[in-house]
Amino acid sequence: MTLQQENKFEIIIMGGTPGGIATAITAARLGHKVALIEPHNHIGGMTTSGLGKSDVEQKEFIGGLFKEFTKKVFEFYKDKYGPNSNDVKLCREGYYFEPSVAEYILMEMLKETGKITIFKGHLLKETLVEGNKLTGIIILRKSTKELRQLAGTIFIDATYEGDLYAAAGAEYSLGREGKDEYNEPHAGVIYFDYDKGVFLPGSTGAADDGLPAYTYRYCMTTDIHNSRILEKEPDNYNRSIYTPYFDDLKSGRLSAPSTFHEGWGYYPEHFDTMVRALSVTDLPNSKVDGNTNPRPLAFPFPEENKGYIEGSMETRNRICNRHKDIALGLIWFLQNDTEIPEEHRKMARKYNLPLDEFTDNKNFPFQLYIREGRRLKGEYTITEHDVAVTESTPDFFSHHDTIAMGEFPIDSFPVHKIPSKDNIVLEGYLGMLAHLTQPYEIPYRAMIPKKIDGLIVPVALSATHVAFCSIRMEPTWMSLGQAAGVAAHVCLKNSDIPRNVNISEVRDILKKQGQVLKNKLT
Repeated sequence: MTLQQENKFEIIIMGGTPGGIATAITAARLGHKVALIEPHNHIGGMTTSGLGKSDVEQKEFIGGLFKEFTKKVFEFYKDKYGPNSNDVKLCREGYYFEPSVAEYILMEMLKETGKITIFKGHLLKETLVEGNKLTGIIILRKSTKELRQLAGTIFIDATYEGDLYAAAGAEYSLGREGKDEYNEPHAGVIYFDYDKGVFLPGSTGAADDGLPAYTYRYCMTTDIHNSRILEKEPDNYNRSIYTPYFDDLKSGRLSAPSTFHEGWGYYPEHFDTMVRALSVTDLPNSKVDGNTNPRPLAFPFPEENKGYIEGSMETRNRICNRHKDIALGLIWFLQNDTEIPEEHRKMARKYNLPLDEFTDNKNFPFQLYIREGRRLKGEYTITEHDVAVTESTPDFFSHHDTIAMGEFPIDSFPVHKIPSKDNIVLEGYLGMLAHLTQPYEIPYRAMIPKKIDGLIVPVALSATHVAFCSIRMEPTWMSLGQAAGVAAHVCLKNSDIPRNVNISEVRDILKKQGQVLKNKLT
């Protein structure tokens, strides 16, 4: 491996996720030279890799750069299909989109600044720390194995995994806190009846190292002329993984939900069919966002992510491939297994991989859905009490250093394959606790490591598992990334380190940029 000449930047961002992109655009627009590093050959994380519907329940609380992005999506579809077209209606004012459209718009926004150098296909190899201050990194170009050293003043960890701050020596949590650590009602090992909203036997609240299940998010098409149809069993296909869905069908776990919520991925014709293994939402251009429904006890992904976060790149690739095999295997099973009623199979065969998406990856998404990885131990830890109404904290939290809002319901995919004793739910599943979650302020301190300087963390920030299950949405991460970009600018302007930034100046700039910083009901 050869080490290329050192490159110097004012701001270095690890992770081309929406949070990292928002940081880069914001900082570049404020005049700074920025490096954006992404291990994949595409930027955009989940937003460009299958997550085609924006996870926003209350739009008035997510503004700033994310709102600008949705407006550009809206304009794109109006220009392409006409303002009164059904495709424009399906994009829902730009909040719903095809992966390729999202990537095109985000890339244009990055290019327009003229100040961002993008390193796609590069891995973090090493961090350079002097004292407690991060001063540089060495990155590896995957295709050529060339090493490049980058020096910077301010660093941003925008990875889903928390890789940069872990390599720099910052403290972090991994797994679930116990209920007694922060007195969080939904912490630790839990069985929760998602229909009735009650705790079930077996809920010990104990801490463990489990993480919510990872999946791939399907982008599929209903246009037969744009379809890549699976013509043979995927690699490593194992039918026995999926046969428990027959019991889910017989037991009514593939039926309609007790309460219908707009935008939660319900498609009534799928109720009481095997296709209910998926949650499907219409997108423009005859496409759908396909989520793997976490409610059936056959949901195949819990525990498959074990070892991913702290594993080597080889380990991570193996786990990604395993998830891909399971995801494609489920589609094959639904479309072809002869034990499935023919009308169900016919319905499943309406949905196929789109030929015009992920064209360099056999039309399959490139990004594994990392719902939760490391969580920073920062200057402030956001808990369930911050994001939801609890018995001990029924009131709204206000912070002097609020830099973004969160508003999405607490939502955790199952952690373990173990069902409750009455076979209602898998362990760890907290399904859209909208009755508890309220719009909440996110303090700047949650992005600042306790001991490492020169570093801001807008994605894998400081929060408990339960709180992170609300924060972990791409629109919220874009707001946090925008705040990180402004904070980096103010630090450079005033020759400060991130933990000492002039927060009033940061907040003033964010307000001018359209960021929402308070609950309008307070």
